Amino acid sequence: MSREEKQKLGNQVLEMFDHAYGNYMEHAYPADELMPLTCRGRVRGQEPSRGDVDDALGKFSLTLIDSLDTLVVLNKTKEFEDAVRKVLRDVNLDNDVVVSVFETNIRVLGGLLGGHSLAIMLKEKGEYMQWYNDELLQMAKQLGYKLLPAFNTTSGLPYPRINLKFGIRKPEARTGTETDTCTACAGTLILEFAALSRFTGATIFEEYARKALDFLWEKRQRSSNLVGVTINIHTGDWVRKDSGVGAGIDSYYEYLLKAYVLLGDDSFLERFNTHYDAIMRYISQPPLLLDVHIHKPMLNARTWMDALLAFFPGLQVLKGDIRPAIETHEMLYQVIKKHNFLPEAFTTDFRVHWAQHPLRPEFAESTYFLYKATGDPYYLEVGKTLIENLNKYARVPCGFAAMKDVRTGSHEDRMDSFFLAEMFKYLYLLFADKEDIIFDIEDYIFTTEAHLLPLWLSTTNQSISKKNTTSEYTELDDSNFDWTCPNTQILFPNDPLYAQSIREPLKNVVDKSCPRGIIRVEESFRSGAKPPLRARDFMATNPEHLEILKKMGVSLIHLKDGRVQLVQHAIQAASSIDAEDGLRFMQEMIELSSQQQKEQQLPPRAVQIVSHPFFGRVVLTAGPAQFGLDLSKHKETRGFVASSKPYNGCSELTNPEAVMGKIALIQRGQCMFAEKARNIQNAGAIGGIVIDDNEGSSSDTAPLFQMAGDGKDTDDIKIPMLFLFSKEGSIILDAIREYEEVEVLLSDKAKDRAAILKGKMIPSYIINSNPEMENEEQPSSENDSQNQSGEQISSSSQEVDLVDQESSEENSVNSHPESLSLADMDNAASISPSEQTSNPTENHETTNLNGECTDLDNQPQEQSETEEDSNPNVSWGKKVQPIDSILADWNEDIEAFEMMEKDEL
Repeated sequence: MSREEKQKLGNQVLEMFDHAYGNYMEHAYPADELMPLTCRGRVRGQEPSRGDVDDALGKFSLTLIDSLDTLVVLNKTKEFEDAVRKVLRDVNLDNDVVVSVFETNIRVLGGLLGGHSLAIMLKEKGEYMQWYNDELLQMAKQLGYKLLPAFNTTSGLPYPRINLKFGIRKPEARTGTETDTCTACAGTLILEFAALSRFTGATIFEEYARKALDFLWEKRQRSSNLVGVTINIHTGDWVRKDSGVGAGIDSYYEYLLKAYVLLGDDSFLERFNTHYDAIMRYISQPPLLLDVHIHKPMLNARTWMDALLAFFPGLQVLKGDIRPAIETHEMLYQVIKKHNFLPEAFTTDFRVHWAQHPLRPEFAESTYFLYKATGDPYYLEVGKTLIENLNKYARVPCGFAAMKDVRTGSHEDRMDSFFLAEMFKYLYLLFADKEDIIFDIEDYIFTTEAHLLPLWLSTTNQSISKKNTTSEYTELDDSNFDWTCPNTQILFPNDPLYAQSIREPLKNVVDKSCPRGIIRVEESFRSGAKPPLRARDFMATNPEHLEILKKMGVSLIHLKDGRVQLVQHAIQAASSIDAEDGLRFMQEMIELSSQQQKEQQLPPRAVQIVSHPFFGRVVLTAGPAQFGLDLSKHKETRGFVASSKPYNGCSELTNPEAVMGKIALIQRGQCMFAEKARNIQNAGAIGGIVIDDNEGSSSDTAPLFQMAGDGKDTDDIKIPMLFLFSKEGSIILDAIREYEEVEVLLSDKAKDRAAILKGKMIPSYIINSNPEMENEEQPSSENDSQNQSGEQISSSSQEVDLVDQESSEENSVNSHPESLSLADMDNAASISPSEQTSNPTENHETTNLNGECTDLDNQPQEQSETEEDSNPNVSWGKKVQPIDSILADWNEDIEAFEMMEKDEL
């Protein structure tokens, strides 16, 4: 890529930042965040609650503080000076509001420290910030003391939430009753707290953060060296025993390695190396990173991945392990090319699991680090794609809106502060040359929120004794990068095509000729036995499958209505390996049934405002109807909108001339949806949008639903009907008041803006996006959201027995059969015996490193011998376990599965 093109892309990043930051300052400041669809600030308590997401908001101008050091990186020093003055003048940290300790630390404390770091740098240069006298640092110190009461626990792990004004214990604090916190929440404090101690000389902050890390290290699962997702802050017991590198754990690993880089304490590196060895042994299944159970790390805990793990390739670069970083990054990029953005969660066969995308920056972060490591211009092209997609699909008149559903392109009225703190910083640095940045970025380390802390802190105020408490547990041969950060300039001196050679076999991994059949290879594979039966392959009419189920201790009960109930008795399995396969099979069947239930529902639809000044840049999430024109099967409907009279649409319209040939707006209530549809259709409307009459309702906080018919034949309704909650509907109503003529597009997903803008004046920032991308047909995701199986799985309550019903009391475990419902995603499944659960044409193949399609079932698992030799606690079938031990393990597994399925990202 030429210097000129890199500069052009860097300038485009600057323009995008100006659009986001400028709209925040104009429409939202001093609120914490901008709501880009309604062009106003999000103030805690004034908008419908979004649950835990709102814990980041503390009425302290979050977005401004989070953006401080981004302004300097983007060479906006004048704007930085103005922003610092605003923070010092306007921001109050003494608000009566309950906030997340974790989010407040990484965003606000980190933002203040990052701003202070660059303020003193600018002051030393002599042009800007000459008036500055550590005011941001004093604010950071004040905030640090406000967070300290959260650490008042016997374990030293902090409470997850704290009241900025009243702390923890006081009744008016409204917090302090929590018992659990996530591993990342407790383990992502050391950089900010240690920096605060090193800047100020107050050692208490670093001491508290170290104590929390020490406790997490002591509580790791000793045989696997993994940590769980959630821990009890009082007892140290693991509440969620699944382990991965994504949500709930991610930045704990990141901070161990970066604490070594910043503070120079060998124990942090040794701990990281110990965990990293376990991650690569159990969680890494290149190019995938799959959650496992900490006590049975060869057992996958789920069949999907979350978007937060996209940071991990960047951390692997810092570690110096480049090959798996390239592999995982490429897999993620293929998913992005398929869906335009990385879905919040996606399955191992790369279908959407959770469709949201809140403009997360982790993938851009890893792209930047990989470019720094390899110098491969491929990663510049990746960054260019990210810029184009943000401008094409997320840009709206008042900023950038999070994606409500990557499949439809609909928006959420949300622009998180991390979008400005991280996304633009990493994208600009990706395209910037050294002379484009006014300071040396290599003198700083990035926090998890991409705030910059100077490396000279490692030799400042070193009052913490560096006692190595780790080596007694560590017996790793990890000599390559034990004591130094890798020098990327000598990693690839003679092979500029190194990264390309690793990526190439993964080009087709998502949706080309080789569909994925990801299978965890167990001990039975290596002994030459057939691979275990997968739930997606199971056919209730196949005698061989029934025999395999019997071997796994799974029996079938034929119900009166023709369905089949599956029940597992672990004690009846042929071996401990078979019993484990049975447990995995049951869990897969539950996940499969849940997925099918979701897919039997109609997906959301999109209402796209295409007239001036929106030009298709605002997409609203709409609920479908069970009647009328099906937008997924027919061409979209486009037209101007008009309000019906009466507005409820429950009688013959008195203004048919106003809605003739237009899309009618109708208020919910007072009659059936189908009746409204008939009335506007008779008046000549070409479509209808029903707007919720419950003021303040929003798709952000309420689940979408389908508009049902009236129990009669609705074949006479030929027009499309969509439903908008009050908040989304008000966006259209406000647009009518301001612009009068408002044209919308009703469709199954947002349409390409190039087609929408044909023949219209096109804004320059849309012209500047890749024209080839504008005209490309976007890959359809409709089929991806459709499960290929014909299986109908019941949601009625079932039971899973963990013990033989006839076994003696002495040999049973105190685990009475629990009544389980598929609606609650527990441990049972019913299936129709006449139908199969998989597409008979589906191949279970993967792409090997030579780019060939290979049957994974016949592939031996590499490194299995060394895995077992190096870990005496992992037997995996080499010796027989006592049945009591097996049953106790199954209880633990069931408990972990139950907790896992209740999880929300």
